[in-house]
Amino acid sequence: MASKNRGVWPQIVSLHTMSPRQKAQVAFVSAVALLFMSGLAAWFTITRLLESEKWVVHTHEVRAALGDIDSAVLRAGRARSGYVISGADDFLSQVAVAALEIPRALQHLRDLTWDNPRQQELCSRLESVTARRVALLRESIQSKKESPQDDQRQADLERRSVPIASEITSIMQQMREQEQQLLKIREGAAHRRLILTVVTLSTAFILALVLLAIHYRFLSAELKAREQAETMARDSEDSLRRLTGRLLQLQDAERRKFSRELHDSLGQYLAGVKMTLEMFATRREEYLLAEAIQLLDQSIAETRMISHLLHPPLLDEAGLSSAAKWYLEGFAQRSGIEIKIDLPDNVGRLPKPVALGLFRVLQESLTNIHRHSESMKAEVVLTLLPQQVILKVRDFGKGIAPELLKGFLAKGTNSGVGLAGMRERIRDLGGQLRIQPCQPGTLISVTMPLTERAEEMAAASAD
Repeated sequence: MASKNRGVWPQIVSLHTMSPRQKAQVAFVSAVALLFMSGLAAWFTITRLLESEKWVVHTHEVRAALGDIDSAVLRAGRARSGYVISGADDFLSQVAVAALEIPRALQHLRDLTWDNPRQQELCSRLESVTARRVALLRESIQSKKESPQDDQRQADLERRSVPIASEITSIMQQMREQEQQLLKIREGAAHRRLILTVVTLSTAFILALVLLAIHYRFLSAELKAREQAETMARDSEDSLRRLTGRLLQLQDAERRKFSRELHDSLGQYLAGVKMTLEMFATRREEYLLAEAIQLLDQSIAETRMISHLLHPPLLDEAGLSSAAKWYLEGFAQRSGIEIKIDLPDNVGRLPKPVALGLFRVLQESLTNIHRHSESMKAEVVLTLLPQQVILKVRDFGKGIAPELLKGFLAKGTNSGVGLAGMRERIRDLGGQLRIQPCQPGTLISVTMPLTERAEEMAAASAD
């Protein structure tokens, strides 16, 4: 029993987990099945109605056969009376013809009622009574031939034929009533079948219309979803193309930036060291050597600064909290923006992709604040929860224009490569990026899950 239930349960579950296309197919097949059943019901009803009509015709045929028997008996009786009164031989031929028709009519009546035992019994009685009636007619004719003046004999035969005629009439009436009862029963059954079939056809037709409407609804929903998916795919393709172009521009801009940094800072220091060493080679003065050493120290510090900006080693060595504090302190000194920091000390070692993603969001957010917001202060809050980590960066500047924010939230357009890059990075890690306008300023909130996906990303990056 348990194994049987296990076999049925997946089928029940599959009905609830079908795709819209499968549900539409089920609705369409059900509608076709109902229409097919409606056709069968209509065929069954028409067949039954034809059978009922056949039984109505059968009743009329039985009545006609009884009428033929009655007519033949009456004609034989009238012909016998005419012969007795007039003695004309023409009436004898009429009696003979009627006497021949009566057995044929009786046999036809028996054939019509062969499936009804009660009617067959009445047929047998009718055959016996009509035979007696015909025998009396022949006896009357024979008596007329032998004793034309014997009226008493004819009167006796006439009295004997009265109860026989009454019995014939009674039997025929019983047969007619029997056929009428059967006709009523058959018509009642046909009427009930007709009503049942009409109700069945109406219900099936309505259900078929409902299922076809459901089928149309599923197809419309699927078509709409496909159109939306195609629209989103086109938008994503356009966004990806724009993002790729912006990334290439940003890459060139970053290269120019680092080229200027190397030329203006590290290159100047190294050029100064070279000139100082050349002067020391000619003058041999000790202060020139000390100045060269100082310039080399500044070159080393500038190199370390550029390296830290590209990828801070504290992020790998001490974790996100230490790397973020180091970067925020340096950013505050260089930009003059006052930054309120709320970072927990017990962040621990987050997965590398998560830590790097949060750090890049922090860098990009502060860069946007410095470039666009005109804010003189900012707030950075990092919250660590059991299943997720939340980073919030807020400025108190002029904020993002509503149309730009609306375009970014809807399609990610007109937002620059920084915000689009942040959103794609966070989405790839399974997180969410939210941008909310504040009074004043803007709040950027990033929620990153600490799930198996992050651990898989960390393992992949380690490999």
